[in-house]
Amino acid sequence: MMSERASQGVFLGVSALVFGASAAVTIAWCASMSAMGGMYMPGGWTISMAWMRMPGQTWPGAAASFLGKWVVMMMAMMLPSLVPMVWRYRQVVSKRGETRLGRLTALVGVGYFFVWAVFGMAVFPLGVALAAVAMRLPALARAVPIAVGVVVLIAGALQLTAWKAHHLACCREAPGRSRTLPADAGTAWRHGLSLGLHCIHCSVGLMVILLVIGVMDLRAMAVVAAAITVERLAPVGERVARATGVVVIGAGLFLIVRAAGLP
Repeated sequence: MMSERASQGVFLGVSALVFGASAAVTIAWCASMSAMGGMYMPGGWTISMAWMRMPGQTWPGAAASFLGKWVVMMMAMMLPSLVPMVWRYRQVVSKRGETRLGRLTALVGVGYFFVWAVFGMAVFPLGVALAAVAMRLPALARAVPIAVGVVVLIAGALQLTAWKAHHLACCREAPGRSRTLPADAGTAWRHGLSLGLHCIHCSVGLMVILLVIGVMDLRAMAVVAAAITVERLAPVGERVARATGVVVIGAGLFLIVRAAGLP
């Protein structure tokens, strides 16, 4: 019993340290990006420097830099909601007498953030391409503020769907409740991948909002991370998700009206 308590204490302590370190690094990076500013575009908006190369930097180097920042940012944003899911996994495995709990826990975490890293690798070239097109076509650039409002509106509507509710339930479900989880490395890795995939499906709307508002905007990041965490951990998570959707829909309508210059 004492050994199990010590193991759980180490898990929570390491999780807190990783969260604190990733949050501190993310805040520093956001401050650095904010100090650099962005490129002002027709339509009254700016392109984030996250989609730009630094002087003397190659595109592979820029992609690697973005991916590193993205993974650290995801650790800061997702750990508060991931820790309870991994905690439930540890409880299931420890009941089977598994002694390699630390290694299996690490594999779950690595699998989870690997999925987010793949998502980031897909996001970067898309962001770079859209930024390049906007810089070359002023007419398109002027339409971006309205497009952002439409994207936010759609993301809010997605929060109200049964599809969202299904993946949210998968994120909140304790492992082993409906199936067994063998205590081996392959299962731990696949469980981490499964958690990551469900997490991306569940939070894709909120993450798209972050991407269109400002991928390195600290305030937007904090709001999105808080929304994701609360809907995962609150006793009435589905209601929280729907309430968030209503607020986001209102924000999307406001952005559209403001961009269109309507009274």
